Amino acid sequence: MVGSQSSSRVTGQVAIQARRPVVEVAAAVIERPDGHFLLARRPAGKVYAGYWEFPGGKVEPGESAKVALARELGEELGIEVKVSLPWITRVFVYEHATVRLNFFRVTAWQGEPVPRERQIFSWQMPGEVFVRPMLPANQPVLQALALPLIYAITDACGMGEAEQLARLKTGLRRGLRLIQVREKRMTMLEQERFVAQVLDLSKPYGAKVLVNGDLALSARAGAHGIHFTSAQLATLSERPEGLLVAASCHDGVELEKAATLGLDFAVLGPVCETTSHPDATPVGWDGFERIVHGICIPVFALGGLVAEDVVQARQAGAHGVAMMRGAWY
Repeated sequence: MVGSQSSSRVTGQVAIQARRPVVEVAAAVIERPDGHFLLARRPAGKVYAGYWEFPGGKVEPGESAKVALARELGEELGIEVKVSLPWITRVFVYEHATVRLNFFRVTAWQGEPVPRERQIFSWQMPGEVFVRPMLPANQPVLQALALPLIYAITDACGMGEAEQLARLKTGLRRGLRLIQVREKRMTMLEQERFVAQVLDLSKPYGAKVLVNGDLALSARAGAHGIHFTSAQLATLSERPEGLLVAASCHDGVELEKAATLGLDFAVLGPVCETTSHPDATPVGWDGFERIVHGICIPVFALGGLVAEDVVQARQAGAHGVAMMRGAWY
């Protein structure tokens, strides 16, 4: 799970940043279709020699991060980038520099990576990274990579409990690995029983289950995490530890709050019109892209979406899509 930095460290970072310029860096998560991604070990003679990192490099004056990424990967790895999707942006204070890491997920390229700067390459799997040591700035990024692209939200009260559990079984068999139990019309006892059933079904597949809005219920049930409502997020002063922690957001202010608290991810929407919130004004894909730009935690797009929208969502800077009806029909 992506842990939050202490407030004192964040304050110290802000103070240091005020005294020296921030170095813009473009960083690539180069992903094969089988899920492996590329890490490179820094060669002798460089700062942090021997440490593992995501390929990339500095953004030159007048360049966009996307253009810099393509140039750096061509120079350092000898590949031509075909598809690079904006993802998260992290600021980190090293002893020698403060860097802003603009991460892209590179899903298509031409050529085979070649270590043109004496690097050593290793293909790793999310959640199973075994190379050490990693650059300090990149550990939270590895944890964020372990999040699936689809976040499914239950609707047992809408479709019926038996039908929901049957559809959950089908989803798990097809690869569903991240689930939010959101059943506000159930009694507490009904919710406890239902969460237990979802956990039992999910366990053999290694799927993570978050409970909406009730931290105590999440703890009693042994769920993997908690999903806070936007109203709860507004009153939150620190994230609970030892759990996956997410929150619903509707605008940039709420999203910044989730990022400042160091939540593992957020959900932003509605992006499109949705039957569950007919009075809500959709932000649209342009609005979504504008709001998530520069955010340091993964953000799922929500609202009137289906699994096929994950391509457009990622192009707009989303980690993936969150769905209620779209996840089960």
